Amino acid sequence: MRVVYARQPFPDSFSRAIFLAGPTPRASEVPSWRPRALELLAERGYDGVVFVPEDADGSRRFDYTDQIDWETQGLELADVIVFWIPRELDALPGFTTNVEWGMWLGSGKCVLGAPAEAPKLRFLRHHAEQRDVPQAQTLEHTLDAALAMISEGALRRGGEREVPLFVWRRPGFQSWYTAQREAGHRLDGARLEWQFRSGPGGKHLFCWALKVDLFIPEEDRRKRSEVVISRSDISAVVAYHRGPSLAQTQVVLVREFRSNAATCDGYVHELPGGSSFVEGGDPRVTAAEELHEETGVTIAAERFVAHGGRQCMATMISHRALLYSVELDTEEIAVFEARAGQRFGANDSERTYVEVRSVAELSAAGDVDWTNMGMILSVLLGLPPETS
Repeated sequence: MRVVYARQPFPDSFSRAIFLAGPTPRASEVPSWRPRALELLAERGYDGVVFVPEDADGSRRFDYTDQIDWETQGLELADVIVFWIPRELDALPGFTTNVEWGMWLGSGKCVLGAPAEAPKLRFLRHHAEQRDVPQAQTLEHTLDAALAMISEGALRRGGEREVPLFVWRRPGFQSWYTAQREAGHRLDGARLEWQFRSGPGGKHLFCWALKVDLFIPEEDRRKRSEVVISRSDISAVVAYHRGPSLAQTQVVLVREFRSNAATCDGYVHELPGGSSFVEGGDPRVTAAEELHEETGVTIAAERFVAHGGRQCMATMISHRALLYSVELDTEEIAVFEARAGQRFGANDSERTYVEVRSVAELSAAGDVDWTNMGMILSVLLGLPPETS
């Protein structure tokens, strides 16, 4: 375990890092809680880095601005921020801690701990519960929660250190970062702007945004003005019935309310598809499952033809759509037509309605976005001529 004390240089690389946030004694007769926290981490075999916003020798004389700058960088570098608040209004009031808690509450990196009898914690505990932040009432249990959150580390160097572990581990981030490295670009910095979680207990990281600092050798410049937004990759299905011509070919869509929709009816009209909470699952199976969830029709995954993956909107979002197609016979397309307008979806938050429309209708209507139109035409224009 490596301990980095206040205003000491941060290591150039590490696998996992914890910041010990909370009230700091301002008087020499008041003992700090952080030495005991370091002992507990060592007893638990923690081998990462710990950022301690106190001087190693217990000195309390420092430049205030330097201290704030160091703490800010340490909080940004940390994979987990442990807020242990043994508040005593006379000796350890923790006023600055309240502000830091508010700044980092939504980061996805926090653990909140405080003795049951500590005063003025109700507001903090309320928002921790609302954000699914782990909580504990002893220092031991607080650190256990932090170690459970951080789990196994991952070696990061330079600007990579500023990518939190929970983002670094995501396949979507690794796909984007691998592409950048293979292009010869260097990540010099990153700042998590926001993250959105879904699923039971908010455990699944659905979407995140990083403001990145990239060096592009080919142009000899750094790009610092853009945000990389990503979510889980999706599987999308072009289920079609071949017509006499491309324009007459029928395609299965779903209509669903999405808050981002700017169509005339306020709904998106898109291919059946989506992602899974299961890491490492077969995207072809996901495609078949999503088709069933959103239309009520089951088609064996073995029939799905893979067409590869591409980004949906490369100027803004880094995730990919993995495209599949399945050709329907006359009886099968009739099954979908019979379901037109019926409601489906995995739960009440997902309400989808089946549509069957020709390519000519899709082109004329203007309510299907360019990404979906591109996926549809990519499949249908690549079909071999039908033989008699």
